[in-house]
Amino acid sequence: MKSLHLALAATLFAALPATAYAEGLGAEANYGRADGHWGAEIGAGYAIGLAGFSLTPGGGVYLRDGDTKLYGRVEAAYTIPLSVTIGAGLRVSADEARPYATLAMPLLPKLRAKANVGPHYYAAGLTIGY
Repeated sequence: MKSLHLALAATLFAALPATAYAEGLGAEANYGRADGHWGAEIGAGYAIGLAGFSLTPGGGVYLRDGDTKLYGRVEAAYTIPLSVTIGAGLRVSADEARPYATLAMPLLPKLRAKANVGPHYYAAGLTIGY
């Protein structure tokens, strides 16, 4: 019985780095359509993660047609270990709040290709960090 407890404790300590994977600062650069215009999003956020789940508040600037708009967002996601991240988010700008689904795939450690799709909003790009 004691060896079973030691094995469970060893498994727990081995799994801890994977559960904290999503925690930390990150940045993203996307190109997409929002607020009726094509443009680039450049933003940053802080992911708080536990056991594959993460909550990421953030914000940035949306550059379009020579104009700059601020936006804020929050995403809730789940990362399948060594695989994709799936989730949902809410993007808020001066014009409107838009819900969206998000999907990210790892390219390198801490670098992912990412896509967001929602009503009247879609974007694709890269994230680094988190």
